[in-house]
Amino acid sequence: MESTEEQDRKLVLEFCHLLEKSKQLFNGLRDLPQYGHRQWQAYFGRTFDVYTKLWKFQQQHRLVLDSKYGLKRWQIGEIASKIGQLYYHYYLRTSETNYLNEAYQFYAAIRGRAYYSRAAKEDRPDLMVKKLRYYARFIVVCLLLKKMKLVRELVTELEKQIQEYTNTYEPEDHLEWSLVLEEIKGFIKAEAAVAVLHADSNPIILSHRLSPLTTPPCERSPHMTLSLQEILIVGSACEQAKFSELTMDMFRMLQTLEREPTESATNPLSMSHGLHGHDASPAASRIPPYGVPGSKGYAENGRHYRDNPHKYLLYKPSISQLLVFLASGFKELPLGGALLLYMSADGCFSTTKHPEDYGYELGGLATSVKRDSVDGGGISCRGKSYKENHCLYPGDLYPFTRRPMFIIIDSDNSFVFQHIPRYFGQPLVILMSPQDVPPAFQTDVQHHGSLFTLFLHSPLTALCYICNVGDVPIHHWERCQTYVDRFITEASRLVTRCRIDEIEQGIGFIDSSYVQFFGDDFLRTLILRFVFCDVVLRLHRGFRGRHMRPRCEPQLPANELLEHPSLSHIIFQLASALDVRGHFSEGPECD
Repeated sequence: MESTEEQDRKLVLEFCHLLEKSKQLFNGLRDLPQYGHRQWQAYFGRTFDVYTKLWKFQQQHRLVLDSKYGLKRWQIGEIASKIGQLYYHYYLRTSETNYLNEAYQFYAAIRGRAYYSRAAKEDRPDLMVKKLRYYARFIVVCLLLKKMKLVRELVTELEKQIQEYTNTYEPEDHLEWSLVLEEIKGFIKAEAAVAVLHADSNPIILSHRLSPLTTPPCERSPHMTLSLQEILIVGSACEQAKFSELTMDMFRMLQTLEREPTESATNPLSMSHGLHGHDASPAASRIPPYGVPGSKGYAENGRHYRDNPHKYLLYKPSISQLLVFLASGFKELPLGGALLLYMSADGCFSTTKHPEDYGYELGGLATSVKRDSVDGGGISCRGKSYKENHCLYPGDLYPFTRRPMFIIIDSDNSFVFQHIPRYFGQPLVILMSPQDVPPAFQTDVQHHGSLFTLFLHSPLTALCYICNVGDVPIHHWERCQTYVDRFITEASRLVTRCRIDEIEQGIGFIDSSYVQFFGDDFLRTLILRFVFCDVVLRLHRGFRGRHMRPRCEPQLPANELLEHPSLSHIIFQLASALDVRGHFSEGPECD
């Protein structure tokens, strides 16, 4: 029979083996391809499995590890932080918002149990950096879950930690951490475009993800055949507020294209691991193998339903990266699936005086300031007019229109995308932002996020913003929201009242692409919010000129939809309810 000391030695060796194996697997995650579904799932599954064993092992043998290995609290915190990162990256790869809640559980437990509280006393600058990175990651997760009160608390704590780090070690990277702090403060300020207030004047944080209560109604038809399956969200606007490779426009759009996450229920298994204890697992039963590898929506046959479409987030990609991710989304599309490309970017303008090729001679969107090594060193030939290399041109998208495609362009050069031809006869819709805004909004919009994306994200917030309404009491907000809901319901009725047989004969007033996309909750929401944006800006006194209103292709009918009296009437009623009727053109008096 083994001695107690020998048993303890084996436990320590087993812990060291699990710890080393977990580090190897975690470090290998960065080498996995960022695109495609099947290439990375098995690896994630193995990594989750090892971290499950490691976490439970340190729980069950804590006393031995404390005395024989010298296990410190910050080391437990580091394991919990890695599990939180695993869940966050799994969310990024699957778009399933419930994994954000799982990441939050682990990050919150690290703070609640003060795992990093003694990091500063270890006299190790690398440990302080780990603590700062933990704070930055926790803030991102809280931002995505709209836990803004906690975000502000974390920012205050991060500022103190950065100050302590700087004073103690005088590190070379202190300016970088100061920049991180300024970025997040600027992001929080920009995110709060309009404040909704409690009766006690404290702000309320509203979620703008899709829920059963906010999904627009729809009269279904058998021709609404398409569902949104793949999304590419690209942010390349240079001056826009950003944090952790998320611009404000990206941040708003990714929420718009997600369903509201549901809180995870406590699994009975977790109680057997002592969740009530001071150092118990914050979410022991939630770690896979409880359903992460091969989770819903990622079965080999592709037939499983998932809550949210799969999406890629690209911050200032090179043109080659952008096209690779587009091709991957295109390749992954199942039968009946649609691909959405959203781009928020600065315009790349053409100098061609007499354009003949609308695919490449009207300019496009700047994707990145990066330069590939194959640029050719800037060689130019006399008499040759070359195109900008790091620019997405309308012609670059032609090959991808072989499958159903829904494109949203938010840029000061958006209108050049209206000429994309339907060579392959597949459904294609392009929503384009206004190319300009009134001077009073230009500086704010450039930094705080696009007005067009704000309309697609939260129509009432956008309307308040352009009417200089900075804060709204919650009871008033809810009353105004009923007008927005009425508008959306009426617009949905107007879109679906045209019979599909009329469309097929060419006598219907709306293009068949809209009808085919309209059955998908997310795409229907975007189409109807686009209509709201167009009607509001059409009636607003400050937005004069065609370049200050959005466009779409195929065009939506004016008389039967965009200028329909019933929609204008609701906007006038909403403006009166907000006491901003003077911002809008003359129309019928509202009750």
